[in-house]
Amino acid sequence: MSTPDSRRIFVDKQSPKAYHALVQTSEAVRATAADAGLDRVLVELVNLRVSQLNGCAYCLDVHTRAALRAGESTQRLGVLAAWRDTEVFTPRERAALALAEATTEPADAMAQEAAYGMAREVFGDDEISAVIWVAITINAFNRVSILSKHPVRRAPGTSASGG
Repeated sequence: MSTPDSRRIFVDKQSPKAYHALVQTSEAVRATAADAGLDRVLVELVNLRVSQLNGCAYCLDVHTRAALRAGESTQRLGVLAAWRDTEVFTPRERAALALAEATTEPADAMAQEAAYGMAREVFGDDEISAVIWVAITINAFNRVSILSKHPVRRAPGTSASGG
């Protein structure tokens, strides 16, 4: 049972000016990524991997649908959490995923150095910067959704058993 002290507020609705600034940042980051030549699938893989690490159900739902719309396959989405153990991701995607993880968990200095090393092999400075900004931005949205407990709604036509 929920007590008044345990009810969550939607911080995006409670503080709309702050949330709007985050949305504007997201729009600038999306443009930065496009200008750097990052395709939408790679950006969505970063969004999804960061959201997996943070355990943000709402953002996982939103960005899974976005990745599918961008042309991503269900197979690759299904194995994303274990991307290091597969051969289905390109060197660029692997470098972006490693950099996104290092951005999400920056205290691991060795992982950060390894991620930068991978990124330097396949990306220029603009691309590295764009991947880091994508990861920073989705980390912020993850926190908004997690702390607000944004609900994931069942998609029309589906049941609890997935049918």
